[in-house]
Amino acid sequence: MAERSTAAVDVADNSGDKPLTAQAGQSTADGEAQTRERDTADDGTAKTNEPTSPSGATTPPELHSGHKLARRYRLEECVTRLDGFSSWRAVDEKLRRAVGVHLLPADHPRARSVLAAARSAALLGDPRFVQVLDAVEENDLVYVVHEWLPDATELTALLAAGPIEAHDAYQLVSQVSQAMAAAHREGLAHLRLTPSAVLRTSSGQYRIRGLAVNAALRGITSEAPQRTDTEAIGALLYASLTQRWPYDNDAYGMSGLPKDIGLISPDQVRAGVHRGLSELAMRALVNDGATASRQEPACTTPDDLVKAIAELPRIRPPEPAFTAPPEYQRTTYQQGNYGRGAPPPGATQPVPAPPPPLQSRTGKALKWAVSALLIAALGLGSWQLADALLDQDKSKESGTTRTTDGDDKKQPKPSRPIAVQNAQESLLGGKAQDPENVPKTYDGDASTLWRTKSYVDGPRLAPYRKGVGIVYDLGSAKNVSTASLGLKYQGPDTTVELYAADSMSPSGPVSSLKKIGDGTTTGSSLKIKADKPVKTQYVLLWMTHVPESGTDGYYGAGYKQGITEVKFKG
Repeated sequence: MAERSTAAVDVADNSGDKPLTAQAGQSTADGEAQTRERDTADDGTAKTNEPTSPSGATTPPELHSGHKLARRYRLEECVTRLDGFSSWRAVDEKLRRAVGVHLLPADHPRARSVLAAARSAALLGDPRFVQVLDAVEENDLVYVVHEWLPDATELTALLAAGPIEAHDAYQLVSQVSQAMAAAHREGLAHLRLTPSAVLRTSSGQYRIRGLAVNAALRGITSEAPQRTDTEAIGALLYASLTQRWPYDNDAYGMSGLPKDIGLISPDQVRAGVHRGLSELAMRALVNDGATASRQEPACTTPDDLVKAIAELPRIRPPEPAFTAPPEYQRTTYQQGNYGRGAPPPGATQPVPAPPPPLQSRTGKALKWAVSALLIAALGLGSWQLADALLDQDKSKESGTTRTTDGDDKKQPKPSRPIAVQNAQESLLGGKAQDPENVPKTYDGDASTLWRTKSYVDGPRLAPYRKGVGIVYDLGSAKNVSTASLGLKYQGPDTTVELYAADSMSPSGPVSSLKKIGDGTTTGSSLKIKADKPVKTQYVLLWMTHVPESGTDGYYGAGYKQGITEVKFKG
């Protein structure tokens, strides 16, 4: 059973952008930028260090809607045709899902670099990037297949309606900076991080498309890739705060800054901009000896940006606006007008007289009957109370008074919550699933989660993967008797086992560890109870079966599971 890769590249576009330090190809280890290209064509498109039509490049293959690649990928709509390559929206007929495809002739000067970039990006496997699904050379064609996110919206479209809220801008720069820092640690750069390369999903998460591949398609390289991507992130934040492109040219549907005034801070462009985010954008955009806002050092790598964001005070989301409910209106039926027309305007409504009291013979008889029942009930209650008091006195005189001291000692003590001090993924099952989100399983917030990857076959992960797991540190050795889990996906096939581990990185097979308990759920929660409390400092949560679920947020349909909250008691 193979893991389903969910990584991808973005659909090519020819909208305006600005390669910020594009030079000859180098590794992602940054050096000092020698030159800084900001030249753009009149229409806003980026100029690279290669001509628009590379020497010796063939024209894009004459393909049409309905053409199939590898008897699997059916081309539906041509999105872009540019610079010797074309991009399509297609359908994977085998898995019945939409995908994107980049196509170029095998003899294209950049075909080899595109294949290498796509294969490197696919190995990253980070869900914050649109994932590469396939990279193939076949029948004089090179094509790259990637995810297609129908529920996602480009940042370009979001900014067309105006600047975004400070909290949303904070989430944008935070998520994009963390993702690019992770990519650079693996030796990958983007080099074309424009508003059209950033997508916002329906769940509010930001995804980056075109990692390494978009630059390879256009022949963009850089001597300082980390600085290039950092400055691009600063431009994205600047545009999000002001709806202006931070250079003197118009691009991506936004106006540029006025000529001959230089780079001014976002809070000078638009009133009400968050001061901390404005300074952060300037620190990311400042290079080559320029002075950052308030004399703060410039951020030249995504890691610098991540650290600077962590120093900002927390930016809370805006308070939701509640509308007052409409004033209560009495109906005509309640007003005694049922079956009649509404009174004319200004007419006085007659006040109905209250019903007369029970003065008839039947009413008097009813009152006497109720009084008699009340008297009988009081008498019966008094007799039962007296009888109970007499029985109590007799039991005291005969010496049969019961004591519960001995019984109380035999009663089991109520279990107490155990706080989790630390946690990390276990690698006993192989490759990590979602290591950065492990703390979300015990942060007290049921809306956050850690999740597995999507698998093609299931629900049992074995024999291709023995299981996936998380090791929890309880701080010191404690008696563990129960564990409760909140799950993302409902289904009848989630199976979880708990083991006492000897460290945060237990070695050897899982079967060699002492088992605390196990359980299988049919809903969205699971409770595991040990036959006898087990004393341990480290607890391994081991998942061997996962349910099948449809497409959502980060992942496509398949066998997968997510954990929202884990609580231990002892």
